[in-house]
Amino acid sequence: MRLAFLASHGGSGMRAVLAAIGSGELNAQAVLCVSNNSGAPALAHAREAGLDTLHLSSRRYPDPDQLGAALLEALQDAGADTLVLSGYMKALGPAVLAQFAGRLVNVHPSLLPSYGGRGMYGDLVHAAVLAAGERESGATVHLVEEGIDEGPILAQRRVPVLPGDTLETLRARVMAVEGPLLVGALRDLGDLGEPA
Repeated sequence: MRLAFLASHGGSGMRAVLAAIGSGELNAQAVLCVSNNSGAPALAHAREAGLDTLHLSSRRYPDPDQLGAALLEALQDAGADTLVLSGYMKALGPAVLAQFAGRLVNVHPSLLPSYGGRGMYGDLVHAAVLAAGERESGATVHLVEEGIDEGPILAQRRVPVLPGDTLETLRARVMAVEGPLLVGALRDLGDLGEPA
């Protein structure tokens, strides 16, 4: 697999995947990291790891179709065959969705379909889980399709919500399982693409 990453902030999922590639746990090549945020720590980490990086923003490309075309061109130029969303906070256009159909994955900090959809990301998810008094939460890796957090689920891992949990403690527990879950889902996806 030739992986490209889209990240808006820290890119913790990307970091876990890069570590797994480095250790030999995941047979893949990372080729590109794209961010809509020029100050994203994910870009700095990707550069340190030797990846090509690119900043594509709606400020430079105010027309969504132009932004989508620039993103697709960059992904194709890098030879990416699998696209990983690692905290990417922008909607993808139809051209990118079509090009990477079945090879476009996202990790979400809840047990989808619960606590997914518009407005449900990052700490907002954990806050909603705590406010609802849930007894468990977790992480989901899913294929990305047109709807927000609606694609087929590839893998899930549950974590308990403990008495006295705060936003910070629940976030840490969920983040601890996100990376390994994403790596495992990518390994499975790569195995599906291997010749018999």
